Amino acid sequence: MTPRTLPEGRPLDLGFVPDATKAIIGVLQAEVARQRLPGGVALVARAGQVLLHSAFGQQDPQRGVPMARDSIFRIYSMTKPMVSVAVLQLMERGKLLLSDPVSKHLPEFAGVPVAHDVFGTMALQPPLREPTVHDLLRHTSGLTYEILGNDPIQLQYAKARLGMRDMPNRAFAQTLARIPYRFEPGTVWEYSRATDLLGALVEAVSGQTLGEFLYDNIISPLGMVDTGFAVPPEHHHRIAEPFEKDPDGAIPMRLLDPRKPPVMEAGGAGLVSTAADYALFLQALLDGGTLGNARLLSPATVRSMTADHLGDIAPYRAGRSGELPPPGHGFGLGFAVRLQDGISPVSGSKGLYYWGGIAGTTFFVDPAKDFFAILMVQAPNQRDYYRPLFRNLVYAALND
Repeated sequence: MTPRTLPEGRPLDLGFVPDATKAIIGVLQAEVARQRLPGGVALVARAGQVLLHSAFGQQDPQRGVPMARDSIFRIYSMTKPMVSVAVLQLMERGKLLLSDPVSKHLPEFAGVPVAHDVFGTMALQPPLREPTVHDLLRHTSGLTYEILGNDPIQLQYAKARLGMRDMPNRAFAQTLARIPYRFEPGTVWEYSRATDLLGALVEAVSGQTLGEFLYDNIISPLGMVDTGFAVPPEHHHRIAEPFEKDPDGAIPMRLLDPRKPPVMEAGGAGLVSTAADYALFLQALLDGGTLGNARLLSPATVRSMTADHLGDIAPYRAGRSGELPPPGHGFGLGFAVRLQDGISPVSGSKGLYYWGGIAGTTFFVDPAKDFFAILMVQAPNQRDYYRPLFRNLVYAALND
């Protein structure tokens, strides 16, 4: 694979205030000094040029290894946008329709019932309609996540060990198909295992493993040399690590081990990457699906992917599910999408799209202002603070 990096430019030439841009790293470095963050890498790019790419703090706080710009991070749910692009590539090639029932490609999903609460008792009924590929992409499939609560369906997810990644993607799909839907498909937005299921769907439709398909169609064409489902031995020394114990509760911090290939190449949360690698992916999206000679998607598909696909479909707002998507946002095909300049308490423009990973990594893309930003950290329990902090700091440096 031929590695690729975006060219570098100066903040002032790209419409950013130099002192305010420098202050982004200053604020994050102060959080390291307070022992709130182990370290990280921040990257901001505009008009195809990188105006900020800085490492701060420590890559491995237990061993005192300093953070580097090429440190490798577990990106967890930042895997989801890449797998969503893979599904849309298959759509563009005529291999599937977004309106296809999931069972057309994964027959084990034919006949999965919906769990309804009838006078306090769970009753299983046929769905009014089957979930579609479209539903999986926009999280309206009726599925859920066991990490969001402990209702009867979520407890079945936990009992089935869906988060252990110890089964191949197709076995995962077959296990999931034995559990009822939590909601009527197409009626409620609920963050879920849907993109993990899309990983199995990509494999069924393409005839390749998910890792092979991503490598051939996204990772290699873009030159993302440090992105994959495992870190090769010669690069183990570059893996960014969290604190040994969480600074807010002293509990041991346990993240996935990327040093050996996983049994399950999890479409929802399995990849590792660097800030520079992920910047190539975001630049391709910002440029309408193309970067150099690599064409991931058509401009029309990218526009659709980054538009709101929920309309009147409301998010489920009980418990932890109520956190996403945030106020003022809808959801596209793999991203939260900002619906208007106001409402949200975080800075941003209408049309901005973003997502992040549970270990703390995050990104946002602002097509109206032609820029994007990435923050790579491994601080799971502090992510809800540092994501809006980073966003506000970046917009404070923007000069238009």
